[in-house]
Amino acid sequence: MEMWYDLRVGDVVRMRKPHPCGSTDWEVVRVGADIGLVCEGCGRKVLLPRDKFRRRAKAYVRRGPVPVPPPSP
Repeated sequence: MEMWYDLRVGDVVRMRKPHPCGSTDWEVVRVGADIGLVCEGCGRKVLLPRDKFRRRAKAYVRRGPVPVPPPSP
């Protein structure tokens, strides 16, 4: 299984190259065809296509909460 398959909103990931502000850690705020990220250093928001995100991401810093499934009727 690929490491980035189980990406969740709230995860903090470390990217391979630093942002111009100097930070390498980003929080995931959107998961879909594009991955929404917010820089932990300066707060800049970016959208990366999933394939670019997979190439640039290096490691998880911390994991976000596990989503709770809705109750069944």
